[in-house]
Amino acid sequence: MSAGLSLHDPLEARHHQSSEDEVDVRRRALAEIDNAKFGWFHIKACLVAGIGFFTDSYDIFAINLCSTIMGYVYYADATGSAKNTTPTSIDMWVKGSTQLGCIFGQLAFGYLADRLGRKKMYGTELIIIIVCTIGGAFAGNTARGLSVYWVLFIWRFFLGIGIGGDYPVSAVLTSELATSKNRGAMIAAVFAMQGFGIVAAAIVSIIVLACFRTAVEGDQLMLDYAWRIIMGLGVVPGIIALYSRLTIPETPRYTLDVEQNVHRAARDVRATIGAAGHKTIDDVHEPLHSDHVQVKAQKPTWTEFYHYFKQWKHFRVLMGTSVTWFALDVAFYGVNLNSSIILTAIGFSGSGTPYHALIRISAGNIILNLLGTLPGYWVTVFTIDRLGRRTIQFIGFTMLLILFCILGFAYHQILDKSVAAFIVLITLAQFFQNFGPNTTTFIIPSEAFPTRFRSTCHGISAASGKVGAVVAQLGFFHLKDRGGKNAFIPQLIQIFALFMLIGLVFTWFVPETKGKTLEELSDELDD
Repeated sequence: MSAGLSLHDPLEARHHQSSEDEVDVRRRALAEIDNAKFGWFHIKACLVAGIGFFTDSYDIFAINLCSTIMGYVYYADATGSAKNTTPTSIDMWVKGSTQLGCIFGQLAFGYLADRLGRKKMYGTELIIIIVCTIGGAFAGNTARGLSVYWVLFIWRFFLGIGIGGDYPVSAVLTSELATSKNRGAMIAAVFAMQGFGIVAAAIVSIIVLACFRTAVEGDQLMLDYAWRIIMGLGVVPGIIALYSRLTIPETPRYTLDVEQNVHRAARDVRATIGAAGHKTIDDVHEPLHSDHVQVKAQKPTWTEFYHYFKQWKHFRVLMGTSVTWFALDVAFYGVNLNSSIILTAIGFSGSGTPYHALIRISAGNIILNLLGTLPGYWVTVFTIDRLGRRTIQFIGFTMLLILFCILGFAYHQILDKSVAAFIVLITLAQFFQNFGPNTTTFIIPSEAFPTRFRSTCHGISAASGKVGAVVAQLGFFHLKDRGGKNAFIPQLIQIFALFMLIGLVFTWFVPETKGKTLEELSDELDD
């Protein structure tokens, strides 16, 4: 018995020492990431992820303009109010198809990025976006059965899968590569690129329409080229970012906690972020590999997921991130139902010749986004690591609740007495959506969960938001004309106020993630 112990004790001792060394390497590697000096690698990570979100928002917003242009092409021969206008039901489904696809993409890519790795999925979603954008730009009528709109619906549904996949993968990858001090600003900056994408879509439409002015004024059917070019140009930023996405390294956190390859993670940290002046993993001795016992990667399973989230302290966080994102998106996309009224109020409604009508709509959208949307995004970027995510979310939901109550219960009085006041209130609503829950609901799920479930949970939260978007675009779209054209909008805004109250209440369930490491937030410090 004693002889057996003396024979195996040295081996056990070496394994024990190896285990202790690996824990030490893990801690040092994580400290290297969390405390690294903000540098070019972080900027590059933000740009690579941000260009993807620029592309996403360009594609989502461009369809609003393209659908309007298509009305002048495919319904030029219609009579009465139907002339030059894409029918409401068709317009609704073409726009809503992307949101439906997003739900599937967020859930699928969220899970796969946890199962297969962030690197293996990063770039795949961009390839889908590029292929489907090109396909949509060349959509046409089939000889039998399908109109150009239904062909476009199919392409944009799959486009939505790619766009949806970008949400969890980009958010989690940026979160896991960021420093604790600047993590909020980095993720917010990635998300804020949506604002530039929206404005870019409107600017591109103005440029393309200007190029076709003579042709369109001679024959409005020449607009058939315009909408295809506007839509097709959405692939340009995606192509620019594709190589960088396909070659970006795996996040050290995934390598550490899921693949359980401590030493490769340490090398990845050195190769990407560098030592940044800290005495951390540079002191790790490579001979450790000789006695290192290979450990099989601990891929996340649904059983493990269930056992983790059946605990209230964990489930409440997932519930909070999902319900707040759902509540926000109902109103975020629902407010866009007011766009025609807002554009008319500021003198940019789609009236006059086809060319002048489309130019005014595009210019009006640029003005609206420059007033409220873009400032809201970037105020968040510069304040989130000081004020905190939860604080900004509370501020946003509270202000939106107040603004929607004012707009909902005094809608006609405000519009009748002061168009300027109406514009100010709408602009403030757009500002506090983005300096508020539209940004924070994207950030918090990328921080608040363990590495092995982080992407899945972000995908679930994001998909909950898109369900809210579908409710707004496909459900409330019909309600707004109940009792007459735009007659039900005041009541819809009151409903939006109720959803803001729901979001405000469920914000209590989400944690404040400011200044904490991802391991502190998910209790993985000693794993």
